[in-house]
Amino acid sequence: MKPTLIDIAVIGAGPVGLALALHASRVLPHARISLFDRRDAAQDVSADPRTLALSLGSVQLLQRLDAWPADAAQPIQEVHVSQLAAALPAEVRIRADEEGVPMLGAVLRYGQLVAPLQQAWLQAVQQAPQRLANRFGTLVSALKALGDAVELDTGIAERFDLAVVAEGGVFAQQARKALARDYGQTAWVGTATLRGGASGLAIERFTRHGPLALLPLRDATAPAGERRAALVWCVPGNDDPVRPLDAAQRQAVLNTLLPDVAGRITDLSPLKDFALGLNAEASLVDGRSVRIGNAAQTLHPVAGQGLNLGLRDAFELVQVLRHASDVDAALKRVEWARAADRWSMIAATDFLARSFTWQMPGLASARGLGLAALQAAAPLKSLLARQMMFGSR
Repeated sequence: MKPTLIDIAVIGAGPVGLALALHASRVLPHARISLFDRRDAAQDVSADPRTLALSLGSVQLLQRLDAWPADAAQPIQEVHVSQLAAALPAEVRIRADEEGVPMLGAVLRYGQLVAPLQQAWLQAVQQAPQRLANRFGTLVSALKALGDAVELDTGIAERFDLAVVAEGGVFAQQARKALARDYGQTAWVGTATLRGGASGLAIERFTRHGPLALLPLRDATAPAGERRAALVWCVPGNDDPVRPLDAAQRQAVLNTLLPDVAGRITDLSPLKDFALGLNAEASLVDGRSVRIGNAAQTLHPVAGQGLNLGLRDAFELVQVLRHASDVDAALKRVEWARAADRWSMIAATDFLARSFTWQMPGLASARGLGLAALQAAAPLKSLLARQMMFGSR
């Protein structure tokens, strides 16, 4: 059946919204697409220092858009997961070469990804202005369901066949969704300079306070013989052991927590703190509105899967719409198609995040036994690696 014309509003020009709009512009020739964001298109986003961790599947999706900044990204060649527990040390090591892939994923700064995606979108608008519209500098303050359409309040009422909400935000600033849980945890984030350790090594360390992660960065400004890594340090919010420490003390504590394979921190940037929680919609679809990425589910960073889940949301939505002649039937299919991947990731990150708040004898030992068993079971470890690279298929 010939696809019918459809007017799509994409709200939010972060990496998920831009990727969706750009992909849709190329594979949905029957669609008119308008991309909304409150910031002006002339605003320089390239220097935004926030860190993004992308799985191999996400890298491949972005490569399909010809917007992957390979020169800025640091490939992850190995993930080292371990537990700080002298009584029962345990570790899991997942290597790209053992999985037969060029990388497990990659790490780069937010601005390094958003800037080329935005440039590609603006070029697409120039080439097809009759069906693509750049609506940067426009705030969408409300959505109103109209049965077979949705109305956007942009200061005037604008009608679309479908609205895709891709505006995320951090947990503390979001209105609470159907499934909300405050973990009572704080994430301290910044950049560490390290001596030793491999350039493509990502670290996940389970401590008694919470998970501690180092994500490798490509940074030409690092001193000779040293490298940079993004730090995510999760601790209890109501009894925060990090807040009262100065920079030197934080650096010293981190060096006692990290495994030897990570190398040694020689310098630490000022750290910023964020409250952590789960905030998820029960359903992606509400009438003719679809929420994707952080607009649909904000997760604990313990597995670094929030953006990856959002990109899979975006690409699956476009794929379903590609040959759809009935928008409502297509949206029901999107809900079904994304359910297993979405809910398995929500459940896994929620379990891991809450496990650090449980006061149960032997819990650390049980976690250590689990890591040791996973390292010994090569097929199971490979299955986990595939899940983290590509999601549930």
